[in-house]
Amino acid sequence: MTLAREAALSVLREADWLRGEPAALAEALLAHGRLLQLHPGEWAQAEGDEHRGLIIVISGVVHVSCQAAGKRNVLVGHCEAGAVLGHATRFSGGPRLVTAVCAGACTLLAVPERGLEDVAAQWPTLWRALATSAYTYTRRTVRALAELIALPPRQRLAARLLIMADTHAAAGQPVVRLSQQAIGEMIGVTRKTINAYLAGFERERLVRARYNHIVLRDLPGLRRIADS
Repeated sequence: MTLAREAALSVLREADWLRGEPAALAEALLAHGRLLQLHPGEWAQAEGDEHRGLIIVISGVVHVSCQAAGKRNVLVGHCEAGAVLGHATRFSGGPRLVTAVCAGACTLLAVPERGLEDVAAQWPTLWRALATSAYTYTRRTVRALAELIALPPRQRLAARLLIMADTHAAAGQPVVRLSQQAIGEMIGVTRKTINAYLAGFERERLVRARYNHIVLRDLPGLRRIADS
């Protein structure tokens, strides 16, 4: 097995939606899929695509957007290692719901629907795992929507940072791997506003902000702001 496939297998085995499933299920998904190396700005999928099957993020950050009225392309979220894009349309509806674009260099695992069926023939709990992934994504989306409607900008930023945090970061400090521009687009405020709020959070030692990532140093402190 090549180093790339070994790394992909490690990500699959640690993915939340495959937790508790046999290790052989991750191996089967890798065996029936194809690893793709994409450059910054390349599209992993487009809203409205009829292609069936899954795309699993192995490394990198993928921006997720959808089209609003007036053909406005709206950034609504992001996916990192272990996350699932796409769906098995034979079982879960129609064309792709979102456009996914690589924010930087990305490695993706594309598993066609026929491959999913072959894997599920031996490991039928695959469908349960995918349902878990879909539920988790829906829950996060609904929560983000509620906070977008209900919260003022400062509280909204704190709440969204908590949603987006990578809880598997080293040293126990979650990381949001997005630029301040991207976060501003997601919560409906300008980059200048994001910069001002983050500067305040830094003074309170709640975060450590950088150009393309934010380290969350004090989760309870951010939660207090979100709940205020």
